Amino acid sequence: MAKKQQKKSSGLAPEKGELAMIEGIIEGSPDAVGVAVVQYDCGCRKMAAVDKNGDPASKIIMYRDNADSICEQCKDDNGSYMRMVKQFIHWKSPEPDNTTQQMIIAKVLGTEQ
Repeated sequence: MAKKQQKKSSGLAPEKGELAMIEGIIEGSPDAVGVAVVQYDCGCRKMAAVDKNGDPASKIIMYRDNADSICEQCKDDNGSYMRMVKQFIHWKSPEPDNTTQQMIIAKVLGTEQ
């Protein structure tokens, strides 16, 4: 079984299609300090803005690049955690301090054990 990539920092850069969606989410979420991004093995993604306390600052948006809708598998299992390949938070400028970032990452994406 392949090891899943679960990097949880701002070191990951969003893909081109993701960046447009992230910017739209941030624009519509005045309290957002970042957008949590979860990518699945099928190519679908879930995104949601988070506020300075790590609470939701938008609805969860699920999409797939260059597609009219999400895939059938995601429709069936709503994006199962077992199929996740990458997750990270894209921070809005100016980024929160490192302590705040780590608190938000732990609250939103969890901690690795």
